[in-house]
Amino acid sequence: MEGIKQPWGYSWRSSRILIVSSITVALFAETFLFGFLTPILSYMLEERLHIDPSQTQRYTTALLTSHGFVGLVSAPVIAYLAEKTASQKTPLLFSLAGCLVGTLMIAFSTSVWALFTGRVLQGAAGAGTWVVGFALLANNVDKKNLGASMGMAMSFVTAGMVGGPTVSGALLEMFGYWTAWSLPLLVLALDIIARLVMIEPRSGISTSISDNGVKASSCSTCNDDASPEESTALLSDAQPTAQQSDYGVEDKGDQKKKYYKAMLCQARVLISLANVVVVASLMSGINNTLPVHLRDVFGWKSFLISMMFFCLQVPNIVLGGPAGWLRDRLGLRGPTTFGWAASVPLILLMGAPGDSRFPWAGGDAAGKSIFSGSLLALGSVLPLVRGVGAVQLAYVVKDMEAKDPRVFESNRSNLRVFSMTEVSFSFGMMIGPLLTGSLFETVGFFYMTVVLAFICFIQAVLSWRWLDTKLPRSEETSSA
Repeated sequence: MEGIKQPWGYSWRSSRILIVSSITVALFAETFLFGFLTPILSYMLEERLHIDPSQTQRYTTALLTSHGFVGLVSAPVIAYLAEKTASQKTPLLFSLAGCLVGTLMIAFSTSVWALFTGRVLQGAAGAGTWVVGFALLANNVDKKNLGASMGMAMSFVTAGMVGGPTVSGALLEMFGYWTAWSLPLLVLALDIIARLVMIEPRSGISTSISDNGVKASSCSTCNDDASPEESTALLSDAQPTAQQSDYGVEDKGDQKKKYYKAMLCQARVLISLANVVVVASLMSGINNTLPVHLRDVFGWKSFLISMMFFCLQVPNIVLGGPAGWLRDRLGLRGPTTFGWAASVPLILLMGAPGDSRFPWAGGDAAGKSIFSGSLLALGSVLPLVRGVGAVQLAYVVKDMEAKDPRVFESNRSNLRVFSMTEVSFSFGMMIGPLLTGSLFETVGFFYMTVVLAFICFIQAVLSWRWLDTKLPRSEETSSA
């Protein structure tokens, strides 16, 4: 027996291009479904569930907060289970099934409990997509090009964020409720195709059979475990496997503790996670209050509200890739600090229209122009800060792998680090709506923007102090 026959189209189905494309499709689908609900949620609550309009903001805050909480709780569990599976494609397929069921529950919901249950399923499925998807991306892209790849992935993430809220409000107003929900089902169908076609290259390596009939292990296992003793190649397959298994069980807990201790004791890691939290809090917080604020101040309905989401998100589709390229050339510190610092005045300007203390922004035409312009400008600088946390963490992991490959094994290390990223992102998705919803109802929209601007200023200072500068030339060469 020479070997297991490779599946049809293995060479292109396991290519890095297809894997990265499949991951970006998965991330697009997840963010598309997350943002899709926001502009039409007021309609669903007031028209379908018959909730009093005065309670709309409260229910919106609760629903978006629950989504973040579920991701916060489920991300570590998903990362742990993904470590146990031979192929990371399986967790992706399970997350797809959960997303499909959750979307159907939300669309058909006629009660509050069904709406929240569907959102919970979407939150857990989204956590699986982020954790496993970014781990696969980091495993298949070298360090030199990681910033550009992450930037491209974040462009697709932004495309989902743009497409979801933009088309949902437009379809609802022009064609009706059920026509609007047909589009997410189409997106899920594309996601199914992409995930079923993809084959992990490691799977083909690990299942290969040598000429003497002995099953070969993955390359990483051969390099790390089989090389210390030459005699192991002369022994039967069972003996070293048992020894390695016992050794792994003995050190598994200690290695995991060493991993998290080594990571969480580094300021670079903590600031990276803080960046993820603030980005998620800012975006989810604005999304939470934007529909009700625009309806109260300008009297806008779902279509015009969707256009404001478009202004906020669409610049990143064009600028996400160049922002990643800029980070690869200049390092993370300068572009990220500038992005956070530039966000401060733009967020404050966004809060002026509709506030009686700013008569220059109070006119109907002037207020709408100022608000739209500030949102568009804010969307243009956010690509400099989005995805930075994930890139910095990937840099740290690749550095630590070179120093201690046993503790920082590539596959599991990336799963764990992106579990940390997803936990941070979910925490931001939870705390953002909770913070902005509370401030919006108690002190108003302007003071809410003051708090958000102050947080961005603090993040700019931390980024300047702790984020990486440009990689040394020798390190860039070695990572190529």
